[in-house]
Amino acid sequence: MPGPTIVAMRGVPTHVTWANHLPERHFLPWDPTLTTARAPDGRGIPTVVHLHGGVQHSSSDGHSMAWFTSGLAATGPTFSPPPYAYPNQQPPGNLWYHDHAMGLTRVNILAGLMGAYRVASPAEEAPLNLPSGEAFDRNLVLFDRDFRAADGALFMNRTGNNPGVHPQWQPEYFGAVVVVNGKAWPFLRVRRRRYRFRILNASNARFFRLSLSGGIRFVHVSSDSVYLAMPVATDKFVVAPSEIADVVVDFAETAADAVVLRDDAPAPYPGDPGEKAETVAVMKFVIEGGATAEPEPDTSTVPAKLMPHYPTPDAREAVTTRRITMYEYTKAGTDEPTHLYLNAHSFMDPVTETPREGTSEVWEVINVTEDNHPLHVHLAVFAVLEQRSLRRVDEFRDCMKRRNDTRACGLARHLAGGRRHVVPRQERGWKNVFKVRPSAVTKFLVRFKPLTDAEESRFPFDVTTGPGYVYHCHVSTAVSALCDWFSISIRS
Repeated sequence: MPGPTIVAMRGVPTHVTWANHLPERHFLPWDPTLTTARAPDGRGIPTVVHLHGGVQHSSSDGHSMAWFTSGLAATGPTFSPPPYAYPNQQPPGNLWYHDHAMGLTRVNILAGLMGAYRVASPAEEAPLNLPSGEAFDRNLVLFDRDFRAADGALFMNRTGNNPGVHPQWQPEYFGAVVVVNGKAWPFLRVRRRRYRFRILNASNARFFRLSLSGGIRFVHVSSDSVYLAMPVATDKFVVAPSEIADVVVDFAETAADAVVLRDDAPAPYPGDPGEKAETVAVMKFVIEGGATAEPEPDTSTVPAKLMPHYPTPDAREAVTTRRITMYEYTKAGTDEPTHLYLNAHSFMDPVTETPREGTSEVWEVINVTEDNHPLHVHLAVFAVLEQRSLRRVDEFRDCMKRRNDTRACGLARHLAGGRRHVVPRQERGWKNVFKVRPSAVTKFLVRFKPLTDAEESRFPFDVTTGPGYVYHCHVSTAVSALCDWFSISIRS
């Protein structure tokens, strides 16, 4: 793991036949008390692949009920026959593919069913003169795992947090070992020059707060699947599960012979107020020639402007505003969650979100849980307009759990005077994942139309047919519990 990196060309369709060669039984524990994809005879491991950040017809989007077992012996109710078609008619950028099967996402991704995917556009990207080529433009897929001491096999605890309710389900998985591109705490030999690193957090639940030793900075050039309008330099940044940070690092900025990529994010994130997490190594960059090596000639650059031509987010274009509340329910007498819902509904309930193709909407996502939830919307991109903390959140949460009515529970009153949180500069463009802060309201402008220069209003396929699209939290253990899944039916 991870699987092969797929490099597609913008405007050139990719057709993939995803084949299931998995054994009859999973080697990791999965919880049968969850709504889970399973064959009628119980034989075979279901899987289905979602191209995260891809703009494709819903029959190729990897709907969680479109699963299939080995040899197509069993298929889910929304199964679509291969191949999957990816038009790649979207801006150049970084995507990734991963398992998306109902109730099995956490264990299938944990077992390694994921990989990187790029949409490249030489005509648009070459003039930027960023570091390029296999040696200097690299994908770094980060995740955490636990291993058995006896034989090094992948390990996952078989006892759930609430075994009387869910025998095996754990709301979050945290491994003690940081893995990059399939290797534990690896090193990479580099030269004293610029490199481009496309950093994907493929962890189930771990957030990374990354920094570099020696005072070297990151220069962000894109976020998730879309280039930024201009580069943003940071000393440290947070990347959530499923989020992608695309950065340039210049090893000529240090005289050291090695640079360490470090993480100091609490787990779970954001942790308790005042909590100081341990700083751990993620990987090491060993500079060839050591401390005496001179910077080599480097013709790459980071331009002052990247791709400023994409439409500027404007909330005035929204045709409606939706309020979406994230709930976490616990077993009486404990603080251990049993399930999580959106707007007090489960994924299996009828669709309520039906945006219209060619429009934009404002979504106010109200997180009354105690965890940060990386929100991901399929098909669409979005921009973050504002994040503000709720006041007297316990009072508001209790009312919402009883009534599920933001007006009756006084949302405006609980927001008045609440702290506004600054959206990091590198996350102010168009994205498909954002960290929804706990006890806060995050306001998004969600765009249900292509992100193009020509301001097209229609996608290059019929979005009104097929099983539809979803949005959800991307903590994979939570996804598997159906906590934050919901369906979107696009109207023409």
